[in-house]
Amino acid sequence: MHADFRELDRILNDLGETEPAGILADLGVSSLQFDSPTRGFSFRFDAPLDMRMDAEGSEETAADLLLRLSEEEIAAIIFNYGEERNSRRIARWIVENREQGKAITTTRELADLVARAAGKRKNWQIHPATRTFQALRIAVNRELENLAQFVSTAIDLLQVDGRFAVISFHSLEDRIMKQELRRLSGYCQCDARSRSGFCTCGAKRVVEILTKRPVVPDEFEIEINPRSRSAKLRACRKLVPEI
Repeated sequence: MHADFRELDRILNDLGETEPAGILADLGVSSLQFDSPTRGFSFRFDAPLDMRMDAEGSEETAADLLLRLSEEEIAAIIFNYGEERNSRRIARWIVENREQGKAITTTRELADLVARAAGKRKNWQIHPATRTFQALRIAVNRELENLAQFVSTAIDLLQVDGRFAVISFHSLEDRIMKQELRRLSGYCQCDARSRSGFCTCGAKRVVEILTKRPVVPDEFEIEINPRSRSAKLRACRKLVPEI
């Protein structure tokens, strides 16, 4: 189904499916998209700075965001979604170029600008533009919006004893998954327990977490599929709802 993950309940309803036995969410970007020289996801190709997962959608492209947003907003996206320590400097350079009539419109232009803004550093483990590209892709596609709500919706739709599993590919997604599964497993979300011994947040045990630690690829899998190296899988089992 060509649709957004937020529409899971509608999709299942349209398909006539009720209470599935299992749901697997793969939050990664398709390799077909990354490897396309025209989609703008990778700085390996000089292409329009698009980055939309739905190329026919009405969302703004990455180039549109860099043309519209303020320096502070661009810096916040790069820092919060890319965890890039040079976010302010990169944002300043982007805006200065824009003000000089040299707006960033291609992947090569952005990658070169970020590399210059980041400065020379020995032993780069990843390309200096990697985190900035990740951040813009997340912002363009609103990848983290309502992600926690999606987990709750998916588990609500499951049959009792059904499994929910999710594969994430960067720390921001995995953090959301970890926190939401802990909440649904009955873990107290308030600090009242430590003060009075009673939980006031009403935490209920909806699931049993099946992965105490995320499942990660072994060396053999990484060797045959290098893009799996950052994958983390978490899973849970739906319990009979507490009354």
